Amino acid sequence: MHVQEWLDTVPAAAVYAVVGLVIGLESLGIPLPGEIILVSAALLSSQHGGIDPVVLGLCATAGAVIGDSIGYAIGRKGGRPLLAWLGRKFPRHFSEGHVATAERSFQKWGVWAVFFGRFIALLRIFAGPLAGVLHMPYWKFLIANVLGGIAWAGGTTAVIYYVGVVAESWLKRFSWLGLVLAALIGLTSMLVLKRKAKKAQAALPAPEAETP
Repeated sequence: MHVQEWLDTVPAAAVYAVVGLVIGLESLGIPLPGEIILVSAALLSSQHGGIDPVVLGLCATAGAVIGDSIGYAIGRKGGRPLLAWLGRKFPRHFSEGHVATAERSFQKWGVWAVFFGRFIALLRIFAGPLAGVLHMPYWKFLIANVLGGIAWAGGTTAVIYYVGVVAESWLKRFSWLGLVLAALIGLTSMLVLKRKAKKAQAALPAPEAETP
């Protein structure tokens, strides 16, 4: 079923909970379509009087900030063995190349990688855990985490909501275009990062042969 159609069948409180939970789990490090859920709910709020866009934005922001913070704590405690375990369990998302690409971003941009990583589909699942693994000071991480969560979750909700209000009649017939656009943006950023990840993985030194 279409995501927006499914959200339209549940109460407003359930929509808030689903948005906060999915975004929180994605920020925690679990690959889920948080951006698509948020865009769908924001479009729905522009056409559904029972869903408050302010409450929706607050729930999305809370999910992003809390999820990232939990991911940070898990990464700080689990360290690199955790990344290695995730790489074995989820090679598509936590391969050595992906980790190396994300780590270079952190080394180059520092806390800004946490802030801007919120806007890049694949980096959203890395920001919290990797910041913890690299022992970034928590107060710095928290500031970037909160500001990034507000800018991404709150900003996305506001933009999609007002676009929906202005073009309500048009969006009723073509609301799927918003989802397609969000999916294309997410897919493009993911493909770019995967390409960089492959290059990074190819550049890693090959393991030495064991001596018989």
